[in-house]
Amino acid sequence: MIISYCVNPECPSPKNHPKLKNCNACGSNLILNRRYRVIKRLGKGGFGATFVGVDLINKDDPLCVVKQLRPIVDDPQAFKMALSLFKREAKTLAKINHPQIPKLLNHFVDDEKFYVIQELINGDNLQKEVKEKGVYGELGVKRFLAEITPILQYLHSQKVIHRDIKPANILRRKKDGKLILIDFGAVKDQVNTQLAQTYGQTALTQFAVGTMGYAPPEQMAMRPIYASDIYALGATCLYLLTGKSPKKFERDSDTGDIIWESEVNISPSFKKVLSKMLMPNVKERYKTADELLKALDVAPFEQSLNQSFVTVIQSTDKSSDDISTTDLSTTQTGDMTMSPTQQLRQAIQKRKKKTNTITIKWDDESFRAAYNGGKKDFSEQELNNINLTGVKLSKFIFRYAQLEGAIFIESNLAQSNFYSSNVQGANFSNANLAQAYFAKSELRDADFRGANLQGADFTNANLADTNFCGANLKNSKITQNQLKDAKVNWATVFPDGGRRWWKLF
Repeated sequence: MIISYCVNPECPSPKNHPKLKNCNACGSNLILNRRYRVIKRLGKGGFGATFVGVDLINKDDPLCVVKQLRPIVDDPQAFKMALSLFKREAKTLAKINHPQIPKLLNHFVDDEKFYVIQELINGDNLQKEVKEKGVYGELGVKRFLAEITPILQYLHSQKVIHRDIKPANILRRKKDGKLILIDFGAVKDQVNTQLAQTYGQTALTQFAVGTMGYAPPEQMAMRPIYASDIYALGATCLYLLTGKSPKKFERDSDTGDIIWESEVNISPSFKKVLSKMLMPNVKERYKTADELLKALDVAPFEQSLNQSFVTVIQSTDKSSDDISTTDLSTTQTGDMTMSPTQQLRQAIQKRKKKTNTITIKWDDESFRAAYNGGKKDFSEQELNNINLTGVKLSKFIFRYAQLEGAIFIESNLAQSNFYSSNVQGANFSNANLAQAYFAKSELRDADFRGANLQGADFTNANLADTNFCGANLKNSKITQNQLKDAKVNWATVFPDGGRRWWKLF
């Protein structure tokens, strides 16, 4: 039953009949700004509360989020200052226009309380997602960063610091699986900081400095900068990898660093990126989202360089150690304007030209022997027609591998990497491929009937005649045109979670 909810924090019985204009219990007005009726409380904190509301004027899309901010100040001058700051910051947020940030629809003051009206997003937050579905792997976190960092980059370009990035403030929108950044601390923190600097500690300023564990030291001291959001993003990655709040990790008593490395299973190159995101000292942290994106771009090539030393190779003219000096220095002298990413990429390409990787033609027996010995990286290997029915291969790497006709029926391949591999005609029926990475892969005639492909990435993959009948593609990265080339049926779950297959044609 729909109710009319009283937003007075002192109300003893806030639930009312949906047609009332004033609260039965306390007499407060139930229609805010002569336009918004609150119907449900979503949450509350020391500084205010969040509700679902109905816009009585907008008949086409009436549901919205109503955020109430309560500046508890006794000094009239302090309230006047808080009001001025609130209006200024709200106007700044109103200018933000990004498809993955809820629109700010309105802002006003009612009964000495500040209100922000925002677009309502239908989706679950990442904290709930981890609790229900389990932690992310390295690949999943990298995809998360690849999607969320550009949003942060846009925000910072608008001179806005989010101030409260954490898993609970990142939603996965149900209709398309995209990440949505919500619940800005910008309004309340700006008001809070200015009042603290002018009037000292008040009932207002003891709140809203971010979330413990996610906010870095400078933000807790009420001096947030753009790099503060980078730290919070790194702390969010820790939660996604471990399911553990950052404040529950031990810290180095001398440096203040979170001690986390032993609790995650990630590559050295990604560990290096995450470590820099989590530096307590601002000078040692990434300063901007641009810097972070460049680091994420370089990391795979650094990892590839590192792996080249442990891959069995036959050198044609010199030792593998030379790649770190000769190849890179030649690249740099060839074009002094090259970015670090381009230099690393060219060095790898040169190295490949100078070496012959020994490719083993694997059969079922040799693969299982290597698998039992702990091998998980089968990049660039020939695995055509191999039969791995029912094998647990979670987080395995098959980059550039030849897997034509391979059989993976009912296998667990969650978070495995098939980047640019040839998987033509392979059988993945009823396999678990949640968050698997198939970007640029050849998947013509592959069989995914009944497979779990939630969150899988098919960017630029060839899906001609690929069979997705009965497959679960919820939140996967796949285009409408790719789906038109593939085979689907009434049992196929599409990226938006629906089964409306006929709308493809």
